[in-house]
Amino acid sequence: MTPVKITVTGAAGNIAYSLLWRLAAGDVFGDDTPIDLRLLEIPDAVGKTEGVAMELQDSAFPLLRSITVTDRPEEAFDGANAAFLVGAKPRGKGEERADLLANNGKIFAPQGKAINDHAADDVRVLVVGNPANTNALIAQQSAPDVPADRFTALMRLDHNRALSQLAAKLDVPTTAFEDVVVWGNHSATQFPDLTFATVNGDKVIDRIDRDWYVNEFIPRVAKRGSEIIEVRGSSSAASAASAAIDHMRDWVQGTDQWVSAAIVSDGSYGIDEGLVAGLPTVARDGKWEIVQGLELNDFQRERIAANVEELKAERDAVADLLR
Repeated sequence: MTPVKITVTGAAGNIAYSLLWRLAAGDVFGDDTPIDLRLLEIPDAVGKTEGVAMELQDSAFPLLRSITVTDRPEEAFDGANAAFLVGAKPRGKGEERADLLANNGKIFAPQGKAINDHAADDVRVLVVGNPANTNALIAQQSAPDVPADRFTALMRLDHNRALSQLAAKLDVPTTAFEDVVVWGNHSATQFPDLTFATVNGDKVIDRIDRDWYVNEFIPRVAKRGSEIIEVRGSSSAASAASAAIDHMRDWVQGTDQWVSAAIVSDGSYGIDEGLVAGLPTVARDGKWEIVQGLELNDFQRERIAANVEELKAERDAVADLLR
């Protein structure tokens, strides 16, 4: 069987360090599909990435056929069937969000072009590096020959955080919940929505207090990353990697369960066409599909509109990078 070629950027970082072992174990493409890994890093981190590659080799994964370490995007994305864009510039002290977006544009625009020029026809791209939604937009706009629906951003971490908070609140497994969705941007404005959610067939909204939902649950899910940094002293790398695996696995293998994925909007639910936004989705036949026909109330519309405005402002801040 021909190996699946998987590119991971920021390969020397903490998220990749958790992600790569799951990929090599077959957690995305299955335990009978061999893989080739392409690890992309900046020149100063290539040496560290070589060490990561050595550890992967020493783990003796039967599915892992080859590892390429490079600082050249055109080599990293050559023939790529799947790409995890993890490496991004973190926000500096006192840095404005517009500056952060512009600096990340210098990373994601060239990577988008390399994907356009060198990746396989069936490439699937997941942007993990923040600000993920607009970084995905930049990469997608830099790849005019690749279908827009091949570019996504990570909202699954927020989705998983919402499930975890609900499970703790109601003392049930996370698998008991259905039809949870996180709308919008992977930022403080994101909207973890329980309007349609059920737990063991009952409506979640009937099992929880409205004040807890609005004033504790929603902000805690949105700010969970900051909470972990405060407690742990570093970012939530392992859970981000796990969510990235969940996202790509469902994209490849399919799921009829609602999951939250940031995809290029088709204009549904008042989200401007072309924005990369979290939506209720299912995955069928290798494609994300938006769950259609949902009736939204005023509370939902207000929360979603706040995300749309933020995403439009981010888009405008990087307008010079978009075609």
